[in-house]
Amino acid sequence: MSKSAPKSPGVSKAAQVAAAVLPEVHFSDWGDVRHMHLETEWIQGSMRIDDPTALVHEYIQRMFAWMLLVEPDTVPSLQALQLGLGAGSLTKFCHKVLRMQTTAIELNPQVIAACRGWFKLPANTKRMQVVLGNAAEEIRQAHWQASVDALQVDLYDAQAAAPVLDSEVFYADCCATLTEHGCMTVNLFGRSSSYQRSLQKMAKAFGTDALWTFKATREGNTVVLAQRTPKRPDRKLLVQRAELIQARWGLPALKWIKGFKPVDLIS
Repeated sequence: MSKSAPKSPGVSKAAQVAAAVLPEVHFSDWGDVRHMHLETEWIQGSMRIDDPTALVHEYIQRMFAWMLLVEPDTVPSLQALQLGLGAGSLTKFCHKVLRMQTTAIELNPQVIAACRGWFKLPANTKRMQVVLGNAAEEIRQAHWQASVDALQVDLYDAQAAAPVLDSEVFYADCCATLTEHGCMTVNLFGRSSSYQRSLQKMAKAFGTDALWTFKATREGNTVVLAQRTPKRPDRKLLVQRAELIQARWGLPALKWIKGFKPVDLIS
C-alpha cells in the first residue's frame, strides 16, 4: 500500500511555496516494515511498525559507529545533529534510545509531517528539535560552530543518484561544527556518486588521517567517518567499547569492528 504525506500544520507560507517544488512524500507498508518514498520507488527510510526505534537498515546502524571513538558512558551527554531527516530513524534513536540532545535539519516540510504522522517522530521538545531549513546554510550559523559531537549526514533527493551536498566546502563546514572529539558519519550511495571523489573532498576538509570507512553494504551504501581530531584507538580498546555498546544499546558493534578501518587514500 502507498499513501501521500499529510500537509504539515504550522508551516509558514514561504515554506509551503518551497514545498511546491519539492518531491511529494509517500509511504508503503511491506509486512511489519513501513518505508518512506519521494515520488519514486527508492526507499528514503524505514520503520519497523511494532518497534519504531529499531534501526531497520544495516547502513543506518553503521551511522552510529562514531560511538566506537568516544567513551560509551559519555554518550547521553553529547549533542547529535542530523542533516536530512529521512524517516527519522537516526533522530529517534539518538533522542529516545541514546538520550542525547538531538537536532535534525530537513528541507522538505512534507518529510517532517510524514515523520510525525506515520513514523512516530515526537513533537519538538527542549531535548529534541527538527528544524525546517537548508542544511548547507544552517550549519554555518554561529550557534553550531564547535558544538556537535555526532554529525550524521544522509542527504539524497528523490532519485537517490548522488549525495545532494558533496563538496569540499560543505565538508569543511561540517568539520567546523564539530567539537574537538566530534565525529561526522556520512552515507555515500547512488548510481552517479563517486566514493573515491567524495573521500578526496573529505580528506581535504578533515585530513586523510581523520577518515575511517566500512565496506559497502549489499544495498550499496558506504558509511564513512571523519574525526575533528584524528585518533587511532587500538583494537583492544575498540573491542571493549563495542562490547559495551552492544550490551547497552543493542547495536551490532562487534560486527562493525571487523570491517571498520582507517582510510588509505589513493591520490
